Amino acid sequence: MMWQDLVFLAGSVLSIVFLAPTIRDTSARIPLGSSVPSMTIGGVYAFTYATMGMTFSALGSAGVAIMWSLIVCYRSPGVQTGPRNVLRFVDSLFRQSAHLAISALGRDQHAHTDHEQAAD
Repeated sequence: MMWQDLVFLAGSVLSIVFLAPTIRDTSARIPLGSSVPSMTIGGVYAFTYATMGMTFSALGSAGVAIMWSLIVCYRSPGVQTGPRNVLRFVDSLFRQSAHLAISALGRDQHAHTDHEQAAD
């Protein structure tokens, strides 16, 4: 066992301890824009540590991912609870991306039109 495995485990345990009050607080509302990426990163770290043979780190990161998953499901703003909040986040992300792309394309066309008029 590598000593780094225990250090990463200790960091994960601290994260779990610090996240526990959020899960216990029924009035807490954590934005999906913070909690879904944190949940995903915890899962990716758990997988990565597991493939490196760092079992304790993998278990600790899986615990962090689970805590963030609970926050996603039960402490996000809105009336909906459960795993559907992840779908709500992804849908919102795609809508925002589409809106951003459309507005950026609109600005490019407007800038091009302004440029042509200036050449007259």
